[in-house]
Amino acid sequence: MAAFHAQRDALAAGQGVPANLAHSPGASRQWVSDELTESARAVAERARSAGEMWRARLWRHTVIAVWAVVGALLLGQLLTALDAGWSLARTAALCAAGASALLLSLTAWLHRARGGALAPVIGEDNRLSTSRAVAAAWVLLVVYDVLMIAVELAGAGGAQRRRRLLEGLDLAHGAGILTVLALTCAVAVVVRRAVTVRVQGRRLQKVRADRPRAADLLTDDAGRGSFADVQYALVNAVAVAFAAVRLGREPEQLPDLPWGLALLAVVSAGTYLAGKYAEGGRPVILSVVRTREIGDLHAPIRTGDDIEIRGAGLVPAGAGAPDRMARMVVRIGAVHVHVPLIPVTGGFTSPADASLTVPVPVEVEPGRVDVQVVTAAGVETNRYPIDVVD
Repeated sequence: MAAFHAQRDALAAGQGVPANLAHSPGASRQWVSDELTESARAVAERARSAGEMWRARLWRHTVIAVWAVVGALLLGQLLTALDAGWSLARTAALCAAGASALLLSLTAWLHRARGGALAPVIGEDNRLSTSRAVAAAWVLLVVYDVLMIAVELAGAGGAQRRRRLLEGLDLAHGAGILTVLALTCAVAVVVRRAVTVRVQGRRLQKVRADRPRAADLLTDDAGRGSFADVQYALVNAVAVAFAAVRLGREPEQLPDLPWGLALLAVVSAGTYLAGKYAEGGRPVILSVVRTREIGDLHAPIRTGDDIEIRGAGLVPAGAGAPDRMARMVVRIGAVHVHVPLIPVTGGFTSPADASLTVPVPVEVEPGRVDVQVVTAAGVETNRYPIDVVD
């Protein structure tokens, strides 16, 4: 990528352009765009290959991390047992942790080509899903608690002790945590369905990432911090931590999550859903104008001229990489024009989210024609009519 950036900056400064093309701005710009596109595709191919290799190795790291948590729990139980002594609850906690680790290790092996134990929380766009990660955290906590109570029930000696353990599963104790669990799981399902419907309805543009990253939990597809994701992850992280502390204090029952904290999780989930429905939108062309150089006369659009297409959502979130921007196409009448990459030092002036510049080829017939942009996500904009004179 560093070599590509150096090449882009050099071409932006006019270095390396063939001398026989220097007299023609259009030809030199097209040559520069082709060179950058070829280099960008090579960089993207290497990045995709590296991402696949990273994802294939990730399952081993997830298994190691899971068993490291079990080892840390064992060490903590041994240290705290020095004063208080060993108990059935400590045995149940270790057995439940081992059983959960075995299930996660099996999941990691079965999905070893898709990220190991993280595969269930990786979305179809190859990014970590905030809604799935939050739901998975609550599911793991509740499963661990139920397994621990089951082990304690199997080892309990008296009827009164067994009755107390069974009462720990009553709604009187677990209504709050079960409500939050049901809510977060429902949010994960609804968000997946909403994203699918909006993508198919061309109201949301999705571009696949090279590989999942931890930052995906707190950012949008473009890597910018997302308020909806941050507050949802933060509120639920605090609630899970609180429930884990309550579980440590009272291991014989489901964590008694206060209704105030449960209501906070409900408000957070509502904000997250509203944010997901508000993001995105279909790309739109607002205007098309003829590009005028300094000293050029005012004139209508003719074949061979450059036109600037102004709009919104022309470069979707996550499609800012050069290889994806090079996939953009403009239809002028019946002619398909690939959008050239126009470099400047540190980036590109075109294409951009709000504008892009393309030439009007000689194959376009004079008269009224429609202009339409096909973005890197494959979504078409509205048709905008322009008049091309002979």
